[in-house]
Amino acid sequence: MRQKIAAMVRSSMPTREQMERNRLTGRLAARAELWRFTRRSVPRGVAIGLLVGIFAMIPGVQIAGAAAMCLPFRGNVPIAAGMTFLSNPATTPLFIAASLALGNWFGFHADVATFMALFERGASVAEWTGWLLSDAAPALIFGLFVISVVAAALGYVIAAFAWRWWTVHKRRTRLAMRVEQ
Repeated sequence: MRQKIAAMVRSSMPTREQMERNRLTGRLAARAELWRFTRRSVPRGVAIGLLVGIFAMIPGVQIAGAAAMCLPFRGNVPIAAGMTFLSNPATTPLFIAASLALGNWFGFHADVATFMALFERGASVAEWTGWLLSDAAPALIFGLFVISVVAAALGYVIAAFAWRWWTVHKRRTRLAMRVEQ
């Protein structure tokens, strides 16, 4: 099953050469360092993906925004795009509730009970927009900003340590195999 899914994903994804020929993605695809998995580009990609994925909260914009931010910061584009999927339909209400609570804690005023009521009854876009344009917007934006920056910093540190651990593990395994021979 896993192999079928991987084959389906590979067949539907554009190749790097196809992206280089596209006028919109040509600059992004032409820079090989953005696609290489290195000890510096992977943590940057994790941080960029988490920052954009949590703060943007708009599907589609997240991946494009993360890829665009990888250009100046030299982050790994596939990792950044993958990390944006941390905010998905299952986690979005949690991020919004946490950001509202954090925004309220810092002195902004947003009614969390109204958010929960709108969420539970499946409110329309107009109702959500009306609620957001009230006092909720500053609390939500500030809370999302703080959560995304903290998540990006933690993601960077964890990815850097994980990369270091993996490299040391591979080296020790290789050395142990040489000693045994």
